[in-house]
Amino acid sequence: MEQQYLTVTALTKYLKRKFDADPYLERVYLTGEISNFRLRPNAHQYFSLKDDGAKISAIMFKSAFQKLKFQPKEGMKVLVVGRVSLYENGGSYQIYVEHMEPDGVGALYQALAELREKLGKEGLFEGPKKMLPRYPKRIAVITSPSGAVIRDIITTVKRRYPIAQLVLFPTLVQGDQAADDIVRNIQKVEESGTFDTMIIGRGGGSIEDLWPFNEERVARAIYEAKTPIISSVGHETDVTIADMVADVRAATPTAAAELAVPVLNEELLKIKDRQTRLEQSFLYQLKQKTDRYQRLKNSYVFKQPDRLYEGQTIKLDRVTQRLIQSMEAVYHQKQRTAQEIIGQFRQQSPQSQIREGQQRLKFLDESLHNRMEQYMKDKQKQFSSAIQQLDLLSPLKIMGRGYSYTTKEQQVVKSVTELKPKEKIQIHYVDGIVETMIEKVLPAEEE
Repeated sequence: MEQQYLTVTALTKYLKRKFDADPYLERVYLTGEISNFRLRPNAHQYFSLKDDGAKISAIMFKSAFQKLKFQPKEGMKVLVVGRVSLYENGGSYQIYVEHMEPDGVGALYQALAELREKLGKEGLFEGPKKMLPRYPKRIAVITSPSGAVIRDIITTVKRRYPIAQLVLFPTLVQGDQAADDIVRNIQKVEESGTFDTMIIGRGGGSIEDLWPFNEERVARAIYEAKTPIISSVGHETDVTIADMVADVRAATPTAAAELAVPVLNEELLKIKDRQTRLEQSFLYQLKQKTDRYQRLKNSYVFKQPDRLYEGQTIKLDRVTQRLIQSMEAVYHQKQRTAQEIIGQFRQQSPQSQIREGQQRLKFLDESLHNRMEQYMKDKQKQFSSAIQQLDLLSPLKIMGRGYSYTTKEQQVVKSVTELKPKEKIQIHYVDGIVETMIEKVLPAEEE
């Protein structure tokens, strides 16, 4: 029997169908160490996965690689999920990676998600946030004393607001003891009660490096603190539980310092601007008051005081007129009453009733006249009092003390500038008028 030989292509296609049809190779979970990795920006990534006994080629397409939340590195242990297939051109099998995460971090991500859910239900993330003081005097910085974080914060605060005092609380920001150290220093700041703002920060790193800031005790210490806290942990893409619980989150240490303090020069300019506005407002108010004073000064009350009692004179006339009308009305009413009584007497024939009626009429008439006389006396007293009050305000009263006024052609002369020599004028006194002729006009400056 003649042997049938296969081509390399046919064998490769056969093997590829075997790989693609195998259900165990359709979804493979591998753990290994990254090897031969060279980052290709905006492209598919080619590398290898190995352990102590074997190595397999791997490819991760651009769409899947862009979803990674970490940067793969040479020698990093990872967990991958993908399918195994045969590459026909090279005749080698490889794994097509669909998902990848750092080995050992999967449990951390799970714990982080569970803690976020727990604290979120308790309201630690949505609780009321404290406002940062606008002009802090003392700022506590909880971070490593040797890192770039404290240097960036010191540089930024000195540049923007050098009058603020920075106090460093040296703190472990990585490792098993870091969470306890962070909580301890937060409590120290709270116990001192002399700080206006607290900054908690560290540089970037992996999830393991940042894990102390995802601890529950750290989150609760931040939430219970009375001092406003700014959290600046990791890079902008790293969001820890400490960031979510803090009053304010900053992307970088420099941004945290900028949030904590204003720019002193800008604040001084604002104060200067407000001072200028206050001075302008004061000058405006002063001008308004001065203008009002001038208006009051030029008011007729001061220039023509006799106009003050014009209204009182009119009021007195009206009161007098109403008094006279009231007296006449009372008199006529009494007269009608008397006529009615007389009529009633006349209708009664008994002489005794007539006499009694006449006596009563006489009594009422006398009482009426007495009351009328008393009423007239009271009204005359009121009238005399009103006349005396009016007389006190009368210009004639003033003229009675030796004052006079001058008229020319029935017009009051207010100034010597209105007079000329050889003109006739009238000088009015309280008891008469004197007509005279002007010989000479002497203005005040020539006297």
